[in-house]
Amino acid sequence: MINFAIVGIGHISKKHMDAIANIEGAQVVALCDNNELRLKEYEGQFELFSDLETMLKEQTNIDVVNICVPSGLHANMTKICANYNKHVIAEKPMALKLQDAEEMIKVCEENGVKLAIVHPNRYRPAFLELRRLFDNNIFGKISHANATVRWNRNDAYYAQAPWRGTKEFDGGVLMNQAIHDLDLLLWFMGEVESVQAMATTRLRNIEAEDVAAAVVTFKSGALGIIEAATTIYPKNLEESLAIFGENASIKISGQTAINFEVLDAKDLKEEEKIEIIERVKNDPFGTPGHQHIIQDMVVSINEGKNPNVDGQAGIAPVRLILAILESAETGKRVYL
Repeated sequence: MINFAIVGIGHISKKHMDAIANIEGAQVVALCDNNELRLKEYEGQFELFSDLETMLKEQTNIDVVNICVPSGLHANMTKICANYNKHVIAEKPMALKLQDAEEMIKVCEENGVKLAIVHPNRYRPAFLELRRLFDNNIFGKISHANATVRWNRNDAYYAQAPWRGTKEFDGGVLMNQAIHDLDLLLWFMGEVESVQAMATTRLRNIEAEDVAAAVVTFKSGALGIIEAATTIYPKNLEESLAIFGENASIKISGQTAINFEVLDAKDLKEEEKIEIIERVKNDPFGTPGHQHIIQDMVVSINEGKNPNVDGQAGIAPVRLILAILESAETGKRVYL
């Protein structure tokens, strides 16, 4: 039995709890939050703590700590957990600063513990199908790819907590919302060579950016176009990933990216295309991504392997976002 503790009891922690409850050989044994009112809901269900180090000292049977606190706190808490020899699952983004992300990876390696980053959209059925097609070289030579997030996050959303929209604890549309899609973009397109970008705060009363646009050159020579905004009126309009190659054009989209809008490929028979589209349409979310991530951690511990979405995978979109913000601030092309 792999024992989990969750730090930070809010909206996202419930996804972790639900996921663990559905995984054989896994259980939650402790919760930690500095807001004791939140903990009261779970009295009698788990061991409850208001301090992370106190929990790690007293609850010695913990194997994995799931970090669900504001993003700017991920790095320090990961270091604390690793130094107590606990494996870590950290919510996205793994950190808001590159040095912090690098230190997270380093401290986990030094203590021989595993680090997984929550990028659950990789496990949506549409992207699993796209991954299968991609690995079968259905595109041939790729010309370019697009990642688009046109969402609404109004001032009431940002006012729900004082850390939202801050550069120190949250980040803007790139770190908070679009990072899912940038992770997917990098998962398919590989390493970035350079980026030219613009970003600004146009409509929302926040410190970080609410709209950004960038052009990326990948090391493969392909181009990437990124658009991200929380300024869309009056509700979420689109989240999409599109890849274009010499033999295929594929776009996954919707208000959230869950269905194939375009699935055209020279080597894909019409009946296979229809079958893929219908299969995804009938089960667009599949098994929750959090469950995949946590199940993979259980397997990684039991089998001595590295998590599929590890620290190196988690640092990649952080590195890209920071390059986008640097380019936007300096007006220069940034090389990674």
